[in-house]
Amino acid sequence: MKKAILGIQVGGRSDTALELQRILTEYGCYIKTRVGVHDTDPSKKICSEMGIILLDFVVGEDEKLAEFEEALEKIDGIVVKKMEFDM
Repeated sequence: MKKAILGIQVGGRSDTALELQRILTEYGCYIKTRVGVHDTDPSKKICSEMGIILLDFVVGEDEKLAEFEEALEKIDGIVVKKMEFDM
């Protein structure tokens, strides 16, 4: 079995957020950990349009992972990178 960690680069967050969140919710039972990182400056009320999401996907759900990746890659402004580790 393989352990998959996905890195999702989100460009144009205000344009992609709703569709991205819908897909994350649809596959939420297969996501063990989700961490979001983006630049922000609260003093200037700025929140970056670019962000990174790191996901720890459940081991053994290769078919769901492939479906998930395919769904994400259909969204303009989304780039998906995957790390796999033998378990």
